[in-house]
Amino acid sequence: MKIIIINGPNLNLLGKREPEIYGSKSFEDYFRELQLKFDNIELFYFQSNVEGELINKLHEVGFSYDGIILNAAAYTHTSVGLGDAIKGIDTPVIEVHISNIHAREKFRQHSFISPNANGVLFGFGLKGYDLAIQSFL
Repeated sequence: MKIIIINGPNLNLLGKREPEIYGSKSFEDYFRELQLKFDNIELFYFQSNVEGELINKLHEVGFSYDGIILNAAAYTHTSVGLGDAIKGIDTPVIEVHISNIHAREKFRQHSFISPNANGVLFGFGLKGYDLAIQSFL
């Protein structure tokens, strides 16, 4: 099984940015934990702060992976393009958010990703990625 985690803007700052919301662990450290826990699958990671690069990555892996876990971060609430990219690929997508987006600012409560995703996890912290992987297994 081949799964990729795709993270959007500012998630490269996990562990440093707003630790009261996002925690104090970097995603790279957490990803290594996931690789050890799920050593029976091929697990890949991609992060970009650039919307077009995220769309290109979805196109690249959208017909050859068994699952995509997408945290589009701020682009969740603004990017019709990311929503359309998911609609255009075959690989199932689970949308993940570290925080509870419905308990935050009003603009964060709308997602252009959710209508095209196979599932949505939010508010579980980094554990949401673990739950998403389990959903594909």
